[in-house]
Amino acid sequence: MKIPNHPNTGTCAGTNTLEDYFIQTYFLDLLPLAKQIAQNYGYGQVEMIEAVCKVYDKYTQYPPTHNRTAWFKTVFTEKLSEARSDLLAFEARRKFNR
Repeated sequence: MKIPNHPNTGTCAGTNTLEDYFIQTYFLDLLPLAKQIAQNYGYGQVEMIEAVCKVYDKYTQYPPTHNRTAWFKTVFTEKLSEARSDLLAFEARRKFNR
């Protein structure tokens, strides 16, 4: 399922905030936890946006059955590292193709 205004859909004008993405993915209540996790591991806002979109994709396929907060914490931490690697790969590809 595509998230409205997600950068990968090509419809984002770059004006959405981190909070907007958490609202669109129904994880607004977990934004403080997400910010704390990202700060603890040294991730930035762009990586957080990409990660929450990846978490939402997983949520649509495998929703949590019991503890939504614990599920989010585990999946978000995993997806932050995926987001960083995706963004680094995209940047390297962009520089290589110039």
